[in-house]
Amino acid sequence: MTIDSSRAHQTLRAEGLRCPEPLMMVRKTIRNMADGEMLLVLADDPSTTRDIPSFCRFMDHQLIESQTEKTPYEYLICKGIPCNDTDR
Repeated sequence: MTIDSSRAHQTLRAEGLRCPEPLMMVRKTIRNMADGEMLLVLADDPSTTRDIPSFCRFMDHQLIESQTEKTPYEYLICKGIPCNDTDR
């Protein structure tokens, strides 16, 4: 399964980066986005399978969808709660 990238307002490619870099990049990118916008993250560091869902819970963002069966792992994150997914 692959996440539909057309739903994302931005895409962050973090392949080849190791912890903590992918999460630091996610945090920096989301900080510059508006509430309700969506970020597609592509990463291949196994720690992201734990770190990104935890980050979303802690920071009150929504992990809309994830694919962790094969690399690159994909995460669709909506900034803030609730998420407005109707315009994409």
